[in-house]
Amino acid sequence: MLPWRRLLRPLAVLTLAAAALVAPAGAAQAASAPSSGWNDWSCKPSAAHPRPVVLVHGTFGNSVDNWLGFAPYLVHRGYCVYSLDYGQLPGVPFFNGLGPIDKSAGQLQVFVDKVLASTGAKKTDLVGHSQGGMMPNYYLKFLGGAPKVNALIGLAPDNHGTTLDGLTQLLPYFPGAEDLISSATPGLADQIAGSPFVTKLNAGGDTVPGVQYTVIATKYDEVVTPYRSAFLQGANVRNVVLQDLCPLDLSEHVAIGLTDRIAWHEAVNSLDPAHATRTTCASVFE
Repeated sequence: MLPWRRLLRPLAVLTLAAAALVAPAGAAQAASAPSSGWNDWSCKPSAAHPRPVVLVHGTFGNSVDNWLGFAPYLVHRGYCVYSLDYGQLPGVPFFNGLGPIDKSAGQLQVFVDKVLASTGAKKTDLVGHSQGGMMPNYYLKFLGGAPKVNALIGLAPDNHGTTLDGLTQLLPYFPGAEDLISSATPGLADQIAGSPFVTKLNAGGDTVPGVQYTVIATKYDEVVTPYRSAFLQGANVRNVVLQDLCPLDLSEHVAIGLTDRIAWHEAVNSLDPAHATRTTCASVFE
């Protein structure tokens, strides 16, 4: 990176942070009350938004903290929004997404059925952050989820696993480390690039027919590395680099899901492509 671009990065951060502070009042008020319209089991989808949206948190996240910003953002726009907890380990509160990912996909299967039964909708849309953008692929490919899902939108998903900037390649040099991770936190072991889970997940192709896929990645991702490993291949796939939409956006792996209104705007475009509007740096004000 050129020196002058390094100097501009702090300015860009301040600019986008200030913009977030003056975001629409309705969304800000909703964020202070997660139960207001979010996980409202009496919600019925409208003609404008006929499919409920299921939010799938990332590793170490949960159904509340991962979506304190994005869930109200969607509710404010008229969507029925739901979020689940998955991948819990015994004796570990709050921090989820650590159990075996195939079992977590089974939890998603049960939750989607509950949402469809409650709303009367035939299909849902899934939006996931990190592991939450990758794990639903197992549900779609191996648990019969494809007929029940219209779209899967991943915010920095680790679709092909991660090297954690090469750190995972050092595990063989520490005897017992791989076994410890696999036994204590199998959900982490499953996400290592080249793991048996990742190999099975992507065998035979990245996608299934009938589902529309969107991947929104950030080049500053320090968790999913290399960041382009998030991308999927298939005729029904759209891969997006966040910085191609807004060069000033410096969101890394966590921020793209928790606070980034530019990524959220692009996600909404995928939820309702018929009414999509161009995503730019100014989308932070919308």
